[in-house]
Amino acid sequence: MLEFVIQNYSREFSANRIKNFLKNKISFTDRTLYEYLIKLEDMLNLFFVNRFSQKIYERMSWPKKIYVADVGISNILSFSEDLGKRMENVVFLELLKYTNLDPLLEIYYYRDYQQREVDFVLKSSKGIWKLIQVTYASAKDEIDKREMTSLIKASNLLKCKNLTVITWNYEEQIKVEDKIIKCVPLWNMLTTINFLQSQI
Repeated sequence: MLEFVIQNYSREFSANRIKNFLKNKISFTDRTLYEYLIKLEDMLNLFFVNRFSQKIYERMSWPKKIYVADVGISNILSFSEDLGKRMENVVFLELLKYTNLDPLLEIYYYRDYQQREVDFVLKSSKGIWKLIQVTYASAKDEIDKREMTSLIKASNLLKCKNLTVITWNYEEQIKVEDKIIKCVPLWNMLTTINFLQSQI
């Protein structure tokens, strides 16, 4: 189970996928499956991130996105060389550090019925205040148009104007419609003290 989950890190992942993977190998109940998933997270090898919703039931339900505590583990258990996924996982771990400074900070991801996704939705005690996309891009034309569209759609729906795209090595401010999107290189995020506050 652990190997299967790690191979799907930085992706939206449903409990049914694990169930279908395991059902021909061992016998178990749904309750046992969910208990094991909780144990996996308790081991602090994995982190499950909830999909954002105004309804608490939907936020707490599956599917969720999975991130690993050590991206190096993916080198052993995953066959993927997807640098975008690794970047996204690194960004999540960096964001997680800020929950030590602000215990009320909550990290979600966003996906709508049209499968438009925003990698990270940051919510504080004052509400949603930052949306972040992560992309392996070194130039403006390498940023996927779908990622920008998803960011703008989520911005309008969630009423958040603080928009950032974490890139590999591209730094710029892009105006889309009436919104400013800050493109920040990953190295900048990792080396800036209190990055979140500097981006307000």
